[in-house]
Amino acid sequence: MEIPAPQSLAVSSMAASSARISWQVPTEIQNTPHSFLVSYQSEGTEPESISTESCSTDITGLNPGTAYTVRVYTELQHGGQSQPASAQLRTGLLSELLSAVGLRDLQGGKLTLSSVLEINKNTLSDTPAQGLHQLPWSFLRKLMMSNVNARNIQCAQEQPMYNPSFTDDDDDDDAMNPLDLITALFHCADPFLQQEMVSKMSMCQFAVPLLLPNCDTQQSTLMLWAMRDLVKTYSSSGDRAFVEGRIAEMKIPMVSFVRVGESSVCKSQILNDLLSSPSQPQKPFIHRNMECGDVPRRIADGLVEVSWYLPCGNKNIDVFTQPVAVANLRGDSRSFEAQVSFLCQTTAAVFIFSDDLEVDLSPFTNRERKAELFLVTNSQRKDYNVEKLKETCRKHNFQETHVVVRKKQNEAEFVSVLRFRVKGIVENNSVKTNMFDLATGARQIGIFVDEDLSECKKGRQNAKGISEMVKYVVTFKEQQLPLHGTIWKEISQLEKERYRMRKVNKQQGIEHYKSSLEVNEKKLRQKQQQKDISEAMAKFISGISQPEIERLYFLKWLKIQLDTLTRHQLSKLRQQYNDCCSKNPKNKEQIKRLDEQISNCSLGPEHFFRELGQLYECACSLPQHDPARALVQHLPGLCAQMLLDGFPVELVDGDASNIPLKWISEVLTQLHGLVGSKSRILVLTVLGVQSTGKSTLLNTMFGVQFAVSSGRCTRGAFMLLMKVSEDLRDELRCDFIMVIDTEGLKSPELSTLDTSYEHDNELATLVIGLSDITIINVAMENNTEMKDVLQIVVHAFLRMKEVGKKPRCVFVHQNVSDMSAHDKNMRDRNKLVEQLNEMTQAAAKMEKKVSNTTFTDVMKYDPDKDSYYIPGLWHGTPPMAPVNTGYSEAVYELKRNLISLLKSDDVRCSDATDFLKWTERLWNAVKYENFIFNFRNSLVADAYSDLCTHYNSWEWLFQSEMNSWLVCKETMISNFGVTEKNVQISQLQTTLTDVLHEASNKLNKEQQKILNNLEQYFNKKDGKVALVEKYREDFKNSARSLKQDTETSVRQCLEQAAEIRKVMEKVNAIKVKQNYTIEKRVLELIKHCRESKTDLSENDLNREFNKMWRDIMSELSKFQLQQTDVYKNAAYLLKENLSAKGGHVAEMVSEVNLKTSGQGTFTVKADWFSGWTETTKHWRSALKHLDRKHFIKERQKICNDIIRKCHSLVEGHINTMKRKNTDYSEMYIIELLKTIDDIKDHKISDECEAHVKFYIIGFAASDFQKAHDEFNANNDPLNCLKQSKKTFLESFLALFYKKDQCLKKAEQFTETCVKPAVQDYVSKHLGQAVADEMQTDGGVNYNTRTNFQFAVLKQLLHEKSFEKYKKYTTSYETFVKDWIKQQVIQRMSAGIQMLHLEKKLLSDIVLKINHTITSSTRNEDIKEFIQQFCSTLKDQLVFPRDALDTFLILINANTDQFANNLREFTKDMEVCLAQEFNSRTSSKNITERIEQLPSKPHDLLFSRLCGCGHQCPFCGTPCDAGAVGHTKHFANRHRPEAFSRRTWHDSKKLMTGICTTAVISDERFKNSDTNEEWHPYKQYREIYPDWDIAGDPSVEASAYWKYVLKEFNQELASAYDAEPADIPEDWKKLTEQDALTGLKKSFNMK
Repeated sequence: MEIPAPQSLAVSSMAASSARISWQVPTEIQNTPHSFLVSYQSEGTEPESISTESCSTDITGLNPGTAYTVRVYTELQHGGQSQPASAQLRTGLLSELLSAVGLRDLQGGKLTLSSVLEINKNTLSDTPAQGLHQLPWSFLRKLMMSNVNARNIQCAQEQPMYNPSFTDDDDDDDAMNPLDLITALFHCADPFLQQEMVSKMSMCQFAVPLLLPNCDTQQSTLMLWAMRDLVKTYSSSGDRAFVEGRIAEMKIPMVSFVRVGESSVCKSQILNDLLSSPSQPQKPFIHRNMECGDVPRRIADGLVEVSWYLPCGNKNIDVFTQPVAVANLRGDSRSFEAQVSFLCQTTAAVFIFSDDLEVDLSPFTNRERKAELFLVTNSQRKDYNVEKLKETCRKHNFQETHVVVRKKQNEAEFVSVLRFRVKGIVENNSVKTNMFDLATGARQIGIFVDEDLSECKKGRQNAKGISEMVKYVVTFKEQQLPLHGTIWKEISQLEKERYRMRKVNKQQGIEHYKSSLEVNEKKLRQKQQQKDISEAMAKFISGISQPEIERLYFLKWLKIQLDTLTRHQLSKLRQQYNDCCSKNPKNKEQIKRLDEQISNCSLGPEHFFRELGQLYECACSLPQHDPARALVQHLPGLCAQMLLDGFPVELVDGDASNIPLKWISEVLTQLHGLVGSKSRILVLTVLGVQSTGKSTLLNTMFGVQFAVSSGRCTRGAFMLLMKVSEDLRDELRCDFIMVIDTEGLKSPELSTLDTSYEHDNELATLVIGLSDITIINVAMENNTEMKDVLQIVVHAFLRMKEVGKKPRCVFVHQNVSDMSAHDKNMRDRNKLVEQLNEMTQAAAKMEKKVSNTTFTDVMKYDPDKDSYYIPGLWHGTPPMAPVNTGYSEAVYELKRNLISLLKSDDVRCSDATDFLKWTERLWNAVKYENFIFNFRNSLVADAYSDLCTHYNSWEWLFQSEMNSWLVCKETMISNFGVTEKNVQISQLQTTLTDVLHEASNKLNKEQQKILNNLEQYFNKKDGKVALVEKYREDFKNSARSLKQDTETSVRQCLEQAAEIRKVMEKVNAIKVKQNYTIEKRVLELIKHCRESKTDLSENDLNREFNKMWRDIMSELSKFQLQQTDVYKNAAYLLKENLSAKGGHVAEMVSEVNLKTSGQGTFTVKADWFSGWTETTKHWRSALKHLDRKHFIKERQKICNDIIRKCHSLVEGHINTMKRKNTDYSEMYIIELLKTIDDIKDHKISDECEAHVKFYIIGFAASDFQKAHDEFNANNDPLNCLKQSKKTFLESFLALFYKKDQCLKKAEQFTETCVKPAVQDYVSKHLGQAVADEMQTDGGVNYNTRTNFQFAVLKQLLHEKSFEKYKKYTTSYETFVKDWIKQQVIQRMSAGIQMLHLEKKLLSDIVLKINHTITSSTRNEDIKEFIQQFCSTLKDQLVFPRDALDTFLILINANTDQFANNLREFTKDMEVCLAQEFNSRTSSKNITERIEQLPSKPHDLLFSRLCGCGHQCPFCGTPCDAGAVGHTKHFANRHRPEAFSRRTWHDSKKLMTGICTTAVISDERFKNSDTNEEWHPYKQYREIYPDWDIAGDPSVEASAYWKYVLKEFNQELASAYDAEPADIPEDWKKLTEQDALTGLKKSFNMK
């Protein structure tokens, strides 16, 4: 029996040097022991063999690019061998070539579109490829920009222009045939990149792959999917109608061209000439005479390319009057049986080029075929023989008419002959095919079709499930996509009305009107919520939820299918419209209806995503825990992935002219998460008139896929992300470049609407506000519209400048063909600048920003560097015109320059979360009519808060440093004459002058630190900085003001300390004299006693001392302290202060009795204002509106504030006098009078001012008189002596007996000198330490004024106390001071914080004392040791003069022993004081302690957080501006005007209006500031130019105070003698949580 051979032998896979083969076991021997012998050999080599028992094996060690014959034999175990099964293979040329060009790792579709479009250094380099590995990227870079030179892939070589060598050998190591490169890239590209490559190649009029060969597997692939997205347009001659459609769907005759054997006629070059006309040459096919076309092909043989000729309808230009496809098989057709078979069966004709007259044409004739066969040969060859040609024709049944012979004719004549034959085929042959027919034929032959992939099939099926539902586009959208239709448009209109308040009913009131808008919007949302997810949307969500590849296929298929549907329907509608206009032009209604249908007859994936967004927005309006919300939470993540995949995502809904903010915000948030927070974005936008090539410009520049069509322009704005490669991220400081394509301005569709200009303004302001660079696209032939666009653009740039955003701008002038346009258009550019300047001035006047006089005031613009001239897009007449090379090159140069601009330091990137915040607030601001005055967005607020936080920390360091310095200098002045020897009090003034000079230098140094920090902050490469640039000078001025204010305060404190020291010197002089007298008398007594010849007992010594003491007391009784009449001194100073007033006030001063004037409660009286000229208008207004009582209440409040402030000052001075044991100084009265003058600020009459001063100086003089009397009593010389008698006696006895006093004196010094000084040190520094500690309270409450305000309002909301709210709104400063004080007490009481701070200060000073003891020189004289000790610590500790002088009298001690004892007693003192601190940790003790501190922590904090003190003129909200030197006041949140006592004149009901809403409405106001004339709220700046009130109609922004008014309406009305306000309905539904949410939003808190 014959042994059967292996069956189905096949090559499974192929590589450069290996192959895998497989076969099947013959059924006859499946149960018989057997094995297989594999033999393989190449031509001219010996065979090699492998034995195996399996049905497959790997053959390794093969030579690359070599043909092998493989034979497999069956061998039985008992013996015997079958006939071989044989196969041919050729080792991996493809793999080898891919390795050579660096694409080996990308084989198999791993090269993606996103990776090709990535912004990297290669895409920005125009350097020629330096080697094979750079060729693919060079080709792709040019191809993606539609550059017709993309196929010129010669590697750069350094070689002379003339090669003197006699040989023609060239080094082709770095040369490659372009067809090989194209074939290789298609093998590596994924299906979506293949589509894009085909699209770009077609734009360049390159032939595209129809059959893609794999030389390793000998398998070809029909590129149907790659051509699916190609849309072509043509017009037959004489027919003005244009045909537009997908090339894959068009039935077009195809003519094929193949070569058999050798041909001296260059087939591809002839084909190019065939398709060319004299006016429009074509080069679709690469041939041997093109660059690198003569390099031997390695993998491209077997490639079938296709190119289309499409007529334009002009018989003078068209080569063919009907469309025709031309297919070109590369290589010798005898090696490509499958390709030949495919072409014969699917094309109308096959032209066979061959010079071999004996060629075997049976492969063309011996099979089923539809194609006519033509033989093309060259009669000019030497071996040409007519007889042989005739014989071949007879043999293969070729008619003579089907033979084309090139005779003695030039190439043009030969091409004409050939073209004549092709025309005949196109016009007469009935064989027309589309790509679907080709796919059917390919499958029958066994050629793989790329659309047969399972993922592609599934994507198509899913998309078909939706597209089959579309019978009529408009109806489909109404039924299946209802949420973003009419309802969404109505919601959008309501939103804009809520911001603009154009239709407010004055009888209804703003807040009630706004409430009605909210109610209507909720009803529309409820209407949306009632609609279920449609069948089409369910299928769409399912489609985009598939794995990545299936999702991408689905979206692409959906776009293709919907485009086809809408194109057909649009074509019919346009035909109906044309017919109606021509046949029945008077039927305006029908024309209008058709026009609307045409406008609405667009349907694509963007509409489904738009519906998806409304689905999400609709669900977000449901309650938080509604199950329906959970169903849509994954949708934004799907859209974010689409954005990452390179799909454009709609930012602005072009139909509703609105942004679905919740949807977009969540999409960008999800994007931020998907990229691991690496979402830094720079934004580039294009603006221009409609149909001027904006989308084409972006597509060419970045290779992207914004929708482009002459009949379907972009609506709204679409954003697309371009990834930035790792090698450029550091330079660009971003991870992505976002490209935004916008709807064209001046749209004809919108031109008839009243809101057209408004719509364009909104769009321009938005996109410019979002952009880092804006491209202004200008078509040179449209000057009138250009001016309109520039006017819109100038407005937008001006607005951006005012809110801190400074995008760059470049002007692109399209359709400029002259290569010297840039030089020749200097005059035009200057003219443009003049126009821009004129428009800027006009716009600035409209926006009330007249300081901007030139365009460069608004933004950086250099007319020479920032102007680009770009030629027209097409080189010739479409549809056969390729992209103009000049266009591609100019766009590429523009791209490079734009990227360079993005690298500059003044461009700041933001991440996706910041971008979405900016987008949200910018769009809200855009919806206002008056943009600039209403723009306060969260990003600016964030940036401003960040600047305030930094500045406040610098300011706090400044204040802390100066406070510490001041304490040291005050201490030094207090020690003047105490710690130094032989110093006269007259020298104190010199010391003070030196200290003041030092203070000035210190302040300058500290101020410079702040200014340097500010400079560094504003020089940061941070996106936040640009947003607050306009506040730079405010903060610089604030630093200067801080320095000036601190300098005044420091001078005052130092002068006061010096004055006190001078006053105390009189007292000290008496005590020094007394001490000197006592010391002298004691020493005399000791001498007398020692000289006595009798022994004196201790009792005797005591008697002698007492006798001496009585004599001294009698002698010193004449020394008395001077008694000061404080009332008399104060009256004199008061009279001097009021002397300038004259008249009645002067009489009042002479009659006042200060001893009684400061008693009781101060009450303002109306008759004090009868002659006040300053308030004539206020007073008349008050009388006119019967509001006299309110006027007096306001004056009473002003006076109470002055009195409260002065009470605090008097209390502080009294505490200082007691703590420091100092006497009264007239400077205290002078300071009080100055304080009153500073606060009153023309708010009260002269008479009222006099009464206030009488009252304040009255109680102040009373308190100071008591303090003075108490000081004199405590410091009476005789009393002080009496208290020191025991000490003197002990010293007398010790000296007499010559006892060592070290221990006793060290204890005395510690107890009387060191301990009081240490206690004083801790007290002086504790206030600052407590304030510093409060600063670290979570870093929230006290680091900025905004955060502090938030903390206060949040606590008020929690406590729900009307009285506290009332105090907050009526006496803000008093409330805040008390609040901070309570916070300090609570914080210091919790966790014994105060104790920790006290112990820390105690430990610090004890450490300094011990160091001083150790480092002081140990002289024999104890007094010198003490003097040195005190002098070292003179700026730290204030040593009591009395105690120190007493201690130094009659001292006799060993210095070293004293120092050692002093160290021990200091340690005991530390323990003792620590225990004392431990005993004072109760809340009551801490409160008392804080009140007694010389520097109170709550005052320090208040001075930092109180702000400028100005309040909103409408609602009384305090200013939130962070810099003291700010020029404009603003507040983050305003409140209903009811809180500022405002009522309706007629009803006396409290007003619910909120100024943030009023300033964007058409409402008016009047008050005394307007002279009781009505004035529009929108023009409030004319009355209050120092205030910025940001309009904000949103519910959340004012929900806090709405809730408070709703809760305390009755109480507020009662407190203000008014009727309760009419609360709008939606206010009544507000909850505490709503109020808290609104508070967080207004303060931009998380």
